[in-house]
Amino acid sequence: MIGRTGVSVREMPESGATNTGQPRIRVIFGALMLVILLASLDQTIVSTALPTIVGELGGLQHLSWVVTAYLLASTVTGPIYGKLGDLYGRKVVLQTAIVIFLIGSALCGIAQGMTELIAFRALQGLGAGGLMVTTIAVVGDVVPPADRGRYQGLFGGVFGVSTVIGPLLGGFFVDNLSWRWIFYVNLPLGVLALFVIGAVFHSRAEHVRHAIDYLGALTLAIGLSCIVLFTSLGGTTLAWGSPRSVALVVIVVAMLVAFLFVESRAKEPILPLALFRNRVFVVTSAVGFIIGLALFGSVTYLPVFLQIVKGKSPTSSGLQLTPMMGGLLITSIFAGRTISRIGRYRPFPIVGTGVMTVAMVLLARLTVHSSSLTASIDMLILGLGLGMVMQVLVLAVQNAVEFRVMGVATSGSILFRQVGGSIGLAVFGAIFANSLHSKLAAQLPAGASLPKTVSPAAVRKLPPALHDAYVRAVASSLHPVFIVASAIAVTAFLLTWLLRDVPLRKSSRATAGQELTGAASEETSLQT
Repeated sequence: MIGRTGVSVREMPESGATNTGQPRIRVIFGALMLVILLASLDQTIVSTALPTIVGELGGLQHLSWVVTAYLLASTVTGPIYGKLGDLYGRKVVLQTAIVIFLIGSALCGIAQGMTELIAFRALQGLGAGGLMVTTIAVVGDVVPPADRGRYQGLFGGVFGVSTVIGPLLGGFFVDNLSWRWIFYVNLPLGVLALFVIGAVFHSRAEHVRHAIDYLGALTLAIGLSCIVLFTSLGGTTLAWGSPRSVALVVIVVAMLVAFLFVESRAKEPILPLALFRNRVFVVTSAVGFIIGLALFGSVTYLPVFLQIVKGKSPTSSGLQLTPMMGGLLITSIFAGRTISRIGRYRPFPIVGTGVMTVAMVLLARLTVHSSSLTASIDMLILGLGLGMVMQVLVLAVQNAVEFRVMGVATSGSILFRQVGGSIGLAVFGAIFANSLHSKLAAQLPAGASLPKTVSPAAVRKLPPALHDAYVRAVASSLHPVFIVASAIAVTAFLLTWLLRDVPLRKSSRATAGQELTGAASEETSLQT
């Protein structure tokens, strides 16, 4: 259908991909898993190298921006990539995101100062924002929902693997090569994925005229930027009640109002408000936000328990997170295959959030005297719960919306989880810091000299009496973190009961009018 504004080319998979192209789909999917690995790995691999980077480049006061710049750029651009994929086709958008990500990675590797590194991390984040969103949407293009579960289940395994091997790889490169290799390692993997997608993901051109929602993209980008800045810098670089923090909150509210106004009038909105009349989208977004809030905000402190309380090395603590990854991998694959077989997904988020809640309660009971085995079992249970939730939520959204908005629906679902994680990091950071301050004041003698940061090396150098008191304070300060996380997880559990079990379509494209109903269709995404 021809519109009234500038001409563009939309790419669609070739006819017959879902029927006769199974080997090709497997090759494409292998490349997509590499892309997902790149996007998720770079969220964790940098952490263990940050002290070494600061030691070489200087700029300790700007350390947080190495992480914040990447998070900010990737969060802001995610919905934009989703919309561009819907307008112009997933292949060209994904290839563009990969190229931007690789350029950013190469520049990070040759950075000669902290300012350069932060700028190049932002460029890397601009590409990373499109990797995850567009990759998951590509699966929606070439695999029907009835078969998509077993494919997306493997994505959950990739997330779990990256959570564990990220810090391990970062430590290995720092110890044996250079911190610069945490960025260089992206290059061969990204080039391979780019080559496979270019060679195998064939497409045909469909001429469509589009109206780009520039104003909607601008208001969304400003609003998300202020949310990420407020939650990342609040309580640390900026005081919560400082004029700058208040200004960020005011801007967020203003941009939200402006965004709703703009989207209600845009011809092709970047995040269609009609999605919020879709019960499946609303419920999954809310659950994803809460899971991000509870998960990323609390799990961040598991290495603190292992390294400070149990005295484990960074490498050893990374290895002890393996049970969580293993549990996530097992249930993610199991849930995907089972959903593909029975055609129902609703039970898995319900059970998964319930198991998550139990795991958070168990983690809240960890003490100085808890064994590493106990902690590993608790983390295994947490992983088992997560594997039944994260990718299933994306599957439910893709199955319930119209094909033409699959990209923005996917990116919107992921967006809420990322924003939840960003807020969770700030909230739980404040809970832990305040609790630790009060515990130290109560347990340590007046005038005791303490490390300014929760550093394993600094804690190990404390005199025995102060060391024991400090470790007890850290352990008890983690209790409120996991207790609050368990309460938040209960909210997610209750919300999952509102999720509607829409029958999985046996084709990869919904027909017009299904965006709100989620009705099944036999038209494939390849029939245009």
